[in-house]
Amino acid sequence: MKKRILTQARINAFAACLHAEERAETTVDKYLRDTRAFSAFLSGRAVTKEAAAGWKSYLLEQGLAPATVNAKLSAVNSLFRFLGWDECRVKFLKVQRPVFRKPHQELAREEYIRLVEAARRLEQEWLALVMETICGAGIRVSELRYITVEALAAGRADVALKGKIRTILLPGKLARKLLRYAQKQKIASGAIFRAGDAAPLSRFQIWRGMKSLCREAGVEPSKVFPHNLRHLFAMVFYRATRDIVKLADVLGHSSVNTTRIYLLSTGEEHVRFLERLGLVS
Repeated sequence: MKKRILTQARINAFAACLHAEERAETTVDKYLRDTRAFSAFLSGRAVTKEAAAGWKSYLLEQGLAPATVNAKLSAVNSLFRFLGWDECRVKFLKVQRPVFRKPHQELAREEYIRLVEAARRLEQEWLALVMETICGAGIRVSELRYITVEALAAGRADVALKGKIRTILLPGKLARKLLRYAQKQKIASGAIFRAGDAAPLSRFQIWRGMKSLCREAGVEPSKVFPHNLRHLFAMVFYRATRDIVKLADVLGHSSVNTTRIYLLSTGEEHVRFLERLGLVS
């Protein structure tokens, strides 16, 4: 049997395939990062099922969480599928679906408000508005570029991501605030949030900006990252409506199983609920 060697050309072809499938840029970056890590582990050796299983064991020895290991295996298994090397694919670790969120990762509404206020005290209006836009509309960071002057005027933005087109409705109060900001920044059309070179803001710029607010806002850094704003939106929306199907539509999820992950409560909250049941005398 001809040896299967993972070359840079094959990795490049895999990257082109991911782009052609219109995968999110963050997904492409992660798959390629994991693929290159697997290639480095091989050190020129041929790809076999045993080698892939060896990488799986190596990842576990590094102390990585099972979910992280599975995410890396997913990337490499996708590579194998693309190359027609299906017999090299390895099984995922069996992981029980999480029931609770870790308390140190749960961003409360009060903490979110303190972050926004801190941004304004530090005269970072752009950052305050970015956080209010993500949290107020429940959008992904990658969808910020669709928040344009034209979308604000219409009160809705049409987003094309992951091979799907969905419509985001924008709260009137948020739209008015963003239009006033655009006017101050002399932005007559196009995206509201821009870097210094007029390019869209990157995920890292937003992440770094939010982290810089932690001390001023008195919020643990482990709770502060852009995607947690979307989680907060989901929790508040669900508590107000108790409609997970509607929430899945608003978030753009194709499965409510994904939405359920957003609604995990902390163990402490669950204990308080159990105590309210009054089943222990």
